[in-house]
Amino acid sequence: MKDMLTAKEIRESFKQFFASKGHQIVPSAPMVIKDDPTLMFTNAGMNQFKDIILGNTPIKFSRAADSQKCLRVSGKHNDLEEVGLDTYHHTMFEMLGNWSFGDYFKKEAIDWAWEYLVDVIKLNPDRLYATVFEGYAPESLERDNEAASYWEKHLPKDHIINGNRKDNFWEMGDTGPCGPCSEVHIDLRSDEERAQIDGRSLVNESHPQVIEIWNLVFMQYNRKADSSLEPLPAKVIDTGMGFERLCMAIQGKRSNYDTDVFQPIIKVIAKMANKTYGSDEQSDIAMRVIADHIRTIAFSITDGQLPSNAKAGYVIRRILRRAVRYGYTYLGQQKAFMHTLIPILIETMGDAYPELTAQQDLITKVIKEEEDAFLRTLETGIKMLDKVMEETKEANKDVVDGKVAFVLYDTYGFPLDLTELILRENGLVVDKEEFDKNMQAQKQRARNAAAVETGDWVTLKEGEPKFVGYDFTEADSEILRYRQIKQKNQVLYQIVLDQTPFYAESGGQVGDTGILKNGEEVIEVINTKKENNLAVHIVTKLPSDVTASFRAIINKEARQATACNHSATHLLHAALRQVLGTHVEQKGSYVTPESLRFDFSHFQKVSDEELREVERIANRKVRENAALEEHRNMPIAKAKDLGAMALFGEKYGDEVRVIKYGESVELCGGTHVSATGNIGMIRILSESSVAAGVRRIEAVTAQKAEELVDIQQDILKEIKSLFNNTPNLAGAIKKMIEDDGELKKQVEEFAKEKEVSIKNALIKNAEIINGVKVIRIISEVPADSIKNIAFQLRGEITEKLFFVAGTSDSGKPLLTLMVSDDLVKNGVNASAIVREAAKLIQGGGGGQPHFAQAGGKNKDGLTAAVDKIIELAQI
Repeated sequence: MKDMLTAKEIRESFKQFFASKGHQIVPSAPMVIKDDPTLMFTNAGMNQFKDIILGNTPIKFSRAADSQKCLRVSGKHNDLEEVGLDTYHHTMFEMLGNWSFGDYFKKEAIDWAWEYLVDVIKLNPDRLYATVFEGYAPESLERDNEAASYWEKHLPKDHIINGNRKDNFWEMGDTGPCGPCSEVHIDLRSDEERAQIDGRSLVNESHPQVIEIWNLVFMQYNRKADSSLEPLPAKVIDTGMGFERLCMAIQGKRSNYDTDVFQPIIKVIAKMANKTYGSDEQSDIAMRVIADHIRTIAFSITDGQLPSNAKAGYVIRRILRRAVRYGYTYLGQQKAFMHTLIPILIETMGDAYPELTAQQDLITKVIKEEEDAFLRTLETGIKMLDKVMEETKEANKDVVDGKVAFVLYDTYGFPLDLTELILRENGLVVDKEEFDKNMQAQKQRARNAAAVETGDWVTLKEGEPKFVGYDFTEADSEILRYRQIKQKNQVLYQIVLDQTPFYAESGGQVGDTGILKNGEEVIEVINTKKENNLAVHIVTKLPSDVTASFRAIINKEARQATACNHSATHLLHAALRQVLGTHVEQKGSYVTPESLRFDFSHFQKVSDEELREVERIANRKVRENAALEEHRNMPIAKAKDLGAMALFGEKYGDEVRVIKYGESVELCGGTHVSATGNIGMIRILSESSVAAGVRRIEAVTAQKAEELVDIQQDILKEIKSLFNNTPNLAGAIKKMIEDDGELKKQVEEFAKEKEVSIKNALIKNAEIINGVKVIRIISEVPADSIKNIAFQLRGEITEKLFFVAGTSDSGKPLLTLMVSDDLVKNGVNASAIVREAAKLIQGGGGGQPHFAQAGGKNKDGLTAAVDKIIELAQI
């Protein structure tokens, strides 16, 4: 090619090439997965086609190609800790891919891969290698000679390399479609390096310049639960090419980070940090980490996943915090900085992914708030670490307990490498073995909690499952297939019916419950979930005759309550946009029979007046009793013309379902009331912040709303009765609060007078020991008062003061020690003394050299503890 291709041109050339080969070019699916319990993030291009590959969804087109945004940070594909340290690992990356579903197979996949790489983008064929599956005797799998024979048309035999089961046999999971694969590798080293060491010997050896760029997977088997293999009825081609690595190869770079995918971002980071990329290894690593992670975080937020402390949100929070601490530790970024990189990210990727531009304000605000929160956490962690270091040195040790480091990491998000760095600067080290032991124990607990044993599907009859729940609450059904699952020592069964009225959990709406009935036998359905686009009914036991016909009956009362809440979210969404502005967009929802939760974009707290207005508008729509207008299988363009809003982070097909109540128009697959009057009433319970730029309202409807009103009226009646049923209840409560405040002031004055009285009596009864004024008290005194007395004494007696108190307050023992500065200079340490004496009251504490306190459990030990304090002071 006459000029070097840019990243944008490379991405487009791939799509154009496969479009010319009859492939349907499909958009990238969201990176965040919402309705698949087995995956949190899209980690490969094939994820959006998983339902087709498993046979759960009909094939729309037999050939497809796309550029898919992917994220690999957890589970089998855990690249997080490698990112930044080398030049080719990433968290978020783009995967270029082409697929065939029962159409072409190995020959075309290999020929077209070669044509694109060599003829279209002009890679040097002498630098290319291909791997093929070498076979695996324990499973009677032979070498993939078919793939090898096709490669021999393009490559010399010494560039075709046998690969083992680990590298060249791809599996979707422990069970499911699988098959041999063929990887394309490229040697990007200089001619001099290639002359010295043959590239063949470096394939799959983690060399940074001899790398895999494309993996061609030939799915031809199905792995069963007993690990045996059976042929797939329809063979699948699934290929994936790392976009960033391809750019490196085409642009003649030695690192993915040197391409125009990352360099614009790295240059902005370098300027911000006043560094030069390439001049220092540690700062280079930090810049690579930040450039990679900002992409992941921004795309996750656009797909609707905000940082949080649970599941996918926790993964995103970890990635963001990793970037922040690299900037904090190695680039001197003590204040929030990541959010300032969003403009350059949009400049480089906004054309291909317009959702970045559309949500720039939200992305920026969320990242800024997360950064500020973590920087405060770092500050807290450093203070805790300072205390730990002081105690370690006091004990004449140089190793900090690994459990302490783990608590800092696990509870406060304080990273181990930063702990190690700070300790090293102070001549200390952490017990890494103990830290690792605690980390492994935590991981094992998490694994045990999440472990699920899944049996093979037992297929009773073939057929496509059909959902009839929009129209019926009961249906005659037969079981298509079932399987056993084990989780947390509980045995459950998943059942797929040929037709079902049960709604499977998705789109924020919980799944239906109900029963399967056959004569006298009743099987309870405890939940309905969607797995790989398949509605599975979860039961605790199988029917005695699984081949029988059943009456599938949902819990109608629960369904109606859920429908009321779901339809209410639509009315609230419309009302929020009317009151707050059209910038309001849904960011999540959760609908159950009991209540609803609705998250939406808005950059400040919603006032009480605004909430009341939203509630009024929504309830007005309820009273209008607007009839449901449902449009099934409407072309998405027509739905948008009707006013429906497509949400970022959602995956829509060519045809969608539209739910309309008057001016409220939504794309939605959930269940709804036939008219808004069925909702009865909507009452908003609360409004709160979920993240920067995202607010949450919680509400109840119908019977639950009536119950809420009843409870509030009963409480109001009870309170009024306490005030003699006064007509001016607010005035009466205000007067009581004012009177209470006045009484508290009087009590405080009395307490101060008593403190002065106690202090004067203590001074009068002071004992002189070796020239030191020793003042001691063992009595019932409030904790605040004894502290005030201690500081009053220190203010009046500036030298030779040793005040020790053993007091109790509401049965809780407390030791207090205050000493003058001259005694501290002579070696008296109040903190160390109190910590030791506290053992006698079964407690602990500490403080400063001049003042310390300790609480405990054993009130009877106070006298002995006070004596111990005087003994330890060696006055």
